[in-house]
Order: sequence, then structure tokens, then C-alpha cells
Amino acid sequence: MSSANSPYPPAERLDLVDRLHGHDVADPYRWLEDPADARTVAWSAAQDELTAAQLTGLPGRDRLATRLRGLLDAGSVSAPLWRAGRAFLVRRTPGQEHAVVLVREPGPDGGRVERVLLDPMVLDPDGLTTLDSWVPDLEGRRLAYQVSRGGDENSVLHVMDVATGEIVEEPIDRCRYSDVSWLPGGEEIVFVRKVADGEVPAGEENLHRRIWRHRIGADTATDVLLDGPGLYDGHNYYGVRVSRDGRWLVVSANVGTARRDSVWIASLHSDGTTGELVPVLTQDDDVQAAAWVERDGLLYVLTTDGAPRWRLCVTEPERPQREHWRELVAEDPGSVLEGVRRLEPSDGSADEPLLVLVRARHAVAELVLHALDGTPRGTVPLPGMGSVSGLTVADRDTPAEHGRLWIGWTDLVTPYQVQRYDRATGETVLSEAAPGEVDVPAVHAEQVEFTSADGTTVRMFVIRPATAPTGPVPALVTGYGGFGITREPAYTPSALTWVEAGGVYALVSLRGGGEEGEAWHLAGNRGNKQNVFDDLHSACERLVADGITTPAQLAVTGGSNGGLLVGAALTQRPDLYRAVVCSAPLLDMIRYEEFSLGRTWNDEYGTAADATEFGWLRSYSPYHHVHDGTAYPAVLFTVFESDTRVDPLHARKMCAALQHATAGDPGTRPVLIRRETDVGHAGRSVSRTVALSVDQLAFLAAHTGLELT
Repeated sequence: MSSANSPYPPAERLDLVDRLHGHDVADPYRWLEDPADARTVAWSAAQDELTAAQLTGLPGRDRLATRLRGLLDAGSVSAPLWRAGRAFLVRRTPGQEHAVVLVREPGPDGGRVERVLLDPMVLDPDGLTTLDSWVPDLEGRRLAYQVSRGGDENSVLHVMDVATGEIVEEPIDRCRYSDVSWLPGGEEIVFVRKVADGEVPAGEENLHRRIWRHRIGADTATDVLLDGPGLYDGHNYYGVRVSRDGRWLVVSANVGTARRDSVWIASLHSDGTTGELVPVLTQDDDVQAAAWVERDGLLYVLTTDGAPRWRLCVTEPERPQREHWRELVAEDPGSVLEGVRRLEPSDGSADEPLLVLVRARHAVAELVLHALDGTPRGTVPLPGMGSVSGLTVADRDTPAEHGRLWIGWTDLVTPYQVQRYDRATGETVLSEAAPGEVDVPAVHAEQVEFTSADGTTVRMFVIRPATAPTGPVPALVTGYGGFGITREPAYTPSALTWVEAGGVYALVSLRGGGEEGEAWHLAGNRGNKQNVFDDLHSACERLVADGITTPAQLAVTGGSNGGLLVGAALTQRPDLYRAVVCSAPLLDMIRYEEFSLGRTWNDEYGTAADATEFGWLRSYSPYHHVHDGTAYPAVLFTVFESDTRVDPLHARKMCAALQHATAGDPGTRPVLIRRETDVGHAGRSVSRTVALSVDQLAFLAAHTGLELT
């Protein structure tokens, strides 16, 4: 426990106890919730000084920085998005801080020329502006894009003329998490926008959105609000999709991050009016769905209805309800159906169109071909055990490229590249490699099965040095385990840097994620959340039992919901873990709904307002399970002051609690908090990525015995 001679900055402990559902809940550091409180300001400044002194003195930092930047300089490239003969893509080359949007178009000699359309560093040389989304119109003449600054994710929508680079639209604000879909002709969009100040109670502006039909160049005051039965009930996030012929609009909505979708469809009229939004699914149906009108005029529905691993159905747009659906592709009990593309035959060919289905089998990507009636037509060859990061086909107005499929590809040792499948040959070939040459270390990668506490089989990807070490080595384990999100095998410079130095890296497919479908997600959320933590403990125990590592050499890291994961891990099993990096975490699960977007997550975690759900949260809330006199692992919290998703207050309170309670030697088991300004929960520049990773890896290496020099 901290004492008068503690190296940690003093932190007042309040005698503050809430009585909730018959239980006393102590909250001694509630004052740290307020970043403007003079005590918080002073405490944070003192923590900054302590952390900087500790981190800058760690060995191997220069080597880490050099290697991380070298691996990041592989860069990345996306699959092209085709529009009327133009191909739009994103690429980051060696030395670039952010990826840029480019266009390839027919050149004067019949070939293709490429030019930059949008470079965030040109918009903001400080590197603090990030590109949040972009989409060209159907004719490839205009580009809608959204940018935000300082990590706040409060996007501003712009529209560019592709030929000239001229901005043809006054910037439109309040476009955080805003979907955009173009109508044919490039003169109108349907888009999502947050409500204006004053439209809802103060503090709820980030929770409410509306859908508008907007004419490019017109005053947004003239936009047409789209409405329908139940459309604006709840704190919804919306998706909008206009059919290629401009006849249909499909709207999807979910309340917060609830894994239930509402879907509507409406006809679009040439006079600028929109027909009635007809419900296809509602929240009461309790299923997930993605729906769109394909070029054959049919409404396709990808759904978990009766199929937790998803199935594909089809119907006529005029009869969109479930009783009219026809199943095209049934659920596969061994894989998860993640997406669908329609692949046209080569220009002039008599071949039939095909449906390309993206599947993930235990988080490993597969591409499967089906006829339009659902009949299997084989598979698309893929390079190995990896992930499909994007899948595109040529649009209707680029017939010369029909019969080809572009596949964004990555795996544990392959930087993001583009593969191309040609129907004529049945082969998949490299279309464009990542732009930078990089010396990827020689490693051995495999997927390992293990048994969790309740007997469930769980899997993890394990990367080791190609030459197996003779004994146990430092291991770095991570996962996510929430919101139905699948963590797939992908190129990760920090993992490769760790393994190259002689360590082992493991990515665990925890329950709560989507690796095995919706049932897998439900097995790790709400009242089942402990399963997620048990899966992590069991994965690490397996690595120890196999002689790969020891508790004295074992580190875990996680961010956001993964920060909650490792926060629970270090409080539940401080004996199993030697070092922890906990980034942008949720840690006070009793009060999480009070801050930022917290109330939109109660379908995932539960709400403390309900006695039963309060019991779930109280059973594992890391902040409330810090006990005096426990020798906790070395812990580094990393937080971002512009984070508008997870408030840094969680890490501040937890850090103070651990610094007070731990019986660990501050010299060998320190508890530190590292904070950054002008950066948020997600996108950041390469330089900031390197700086953060250096601090995290150097900290973990120092406390697990991984030698970096």
C-alpha cells in the first residue's frame, strides 16, 4: 500500500459510498472524473512527470522505434472502388503519416494515370486531421469525404470535384458516424447527421441523428428530412443505401451498439420526393440484418434470423417482409457469413453472374462462389491464413473490368495488399503489394485450440520465432471479446517486433466477439461477461502449461473494451500476469453509462439501474475489485484526452486506486498512466503510433525480461 514515502503523486481518498440496490459501493476517487478540478489537474501533471521519467529510461527504446517504423513503412493499399472507369483507392507509402485517397483513370495513351485526390497532411501539416470516411458518386465525378481534427471524431462532410479538386459544397458539420449514399447523377445524397444543439437535452447531442436528402450546393436548411414509423426511436446509428438505379433507399438502424437491427425500405421518385419508409425488420424481431437492392432489382437480406452464423435471403422490394423472403444460402454451422458481392461475367462472356460470399472459419477468411439461385460454384483461392480487409468488383459502367474480383488481403506476416481473382483463369494473383519494402522477421504462426474454464473450446493465433527457443520466453497476449467484433489475423508491427526480439505473441478469439457467430457474442456479454475473462485466463494458463512462458514472463494488453478485459484480468488473477498495458479502458462499470457514449453500450454490458444487471457489473468491475495489500502486476495505462468514446476518467480512477492499494514494489511493479492530447480513440499519425508503441513495448519488455538491446 502507498505510504508517506510512496513515489506516487498524492491522491485524496474520499469517504464516498453510494447505496445501490442494497449494496454499498465505494468511490474514493470520484473527484478524478472532473478533468477541470484543480486536484485532477495537479494529479495529472504529477503523473505525467513520473511516467515520463520512468518510460524514457527504459532500455531498447531506440531499437524499438527503428524497428517499428521500419515495419510500418511497409505501408498499405486498399482494394480499388470502381466508378465509371475510374478506380478510387487508399494508399500509405513509406514516410507518410497518413494514408491518402487516389484515383486511377484512363490516360491519353490508353493506359491509366494515377493522382492524389486527398492527403490529410496537405489539409493539416500538423498531422492532427484524420480522414474518417469517403465515397465517390456513381459516375466517379464527385467525392464525398469526412474529416475530423484532434481525435474528437466530430466529422465534417465535404464534397470535391474529382477532375479539378475544387470543393463544390459548403462544409457540413455534425457528421460524426454519418453514412452517405449517392443518388445517380451526382447531384443528391442521402446522409446522416447529428441533431443540432437545442434539439435534444444538453449532453445528448451525440446520441441522436436524423436522415436527410440533400442537393449538392444547396443550403442544408432546404434538406428534406426522411421519417418513418419508429425511425427515430432510441439512440440510433443509421446506415443508408441507395440502389444503383436510384429507385430504392434502404435504411438500417440499431440502438447504440445493440446487436439488433431495424430495416426500412422506401421508393425514391424522380421529382425529388421519397415514398413511405416501409418496415422490413424492427427491434422486436431481435435479429441482425444488412439489406440492399442489387442490380437485378431484388432486395437481398444478410441476416441472423434463424441463423446465428448468418444466412442470405432475397425478395422483391415491393414485398420486403420476412414472410416473403426466399433463402438463397443457408447458414454454415462451421463458418460465419460476413459479406456478399455480385461478380459479373467478363465483358462479352456468356457466363452467369455469381455471388461471392465472404466467410470466416474460426476467424480465418474464405471466399465462396454461388450462382444467383444459391447453387455452390466453388471457391476463390486465397494466399493463406489471413483476413479479407476489402472486397470490390467493377461497377456497371466499367465493363472492361468485369469478371475480376479485388481482394484486400493481410495476414500475420503480410502487410495490407491487393489480390485479384480472374474468373477466366480461376486464379488469384497479387495485384498490388504494400508499397514499401520491408524485412518481415522469420516467424512460425499457428492457430491453437484450448479449453476454457467451463469446457468450451476456444482458439488463439500464436506467433513465435521461427527457431523455437529452448525454454519459456516472455509472452504478450491480447484479445477483445466484445460487441460481436471479430479479431482476425492481420499484419501487426508491434507483434512482429516483440517476436523478433525473442518473445511469443498470442491473439485470443475470446467469447463476446464474433469469431464464431452471434451465439459466441452472446456467450460473452451481459450476464455472461465472466466467460470472456475466463477465456483469457485459460489461454494464458495453456501457454504456461505448454512451457512457452511463465507467469513471471507473461504480459497482457488491450484497448477500449479490451482495456476492460485486461483490467479485469489484473484484478482477478494478479498472480498470473507480470505486466499489463491497459489502453483507453472502461474500468468503472457502475458509472460507465454516465460518461461519453456509455449509455449506448448498456445492451452489451447491462445497466446499473437494474438490480440484476447491477449484480453482473459489480461482480467484475475492475475499479471496484482493487484490494489493499495485493501485489499487482506492473501496469501502464495509456489514455487520450480527446477521446470522445471512452472517457479517460476510467484510467485516472483505476490508476489512483492501484497506486494506493498495491503491495508491489514501485521499482519493479510500477503503476503508471501515460496521456496524450490532440488524439482520440481511433485514428492517429504514424509518428504518434510509433511513439505510443515504443512506450508500451518497452514497458512490457522491461517487466517480463524480454531483452531489446
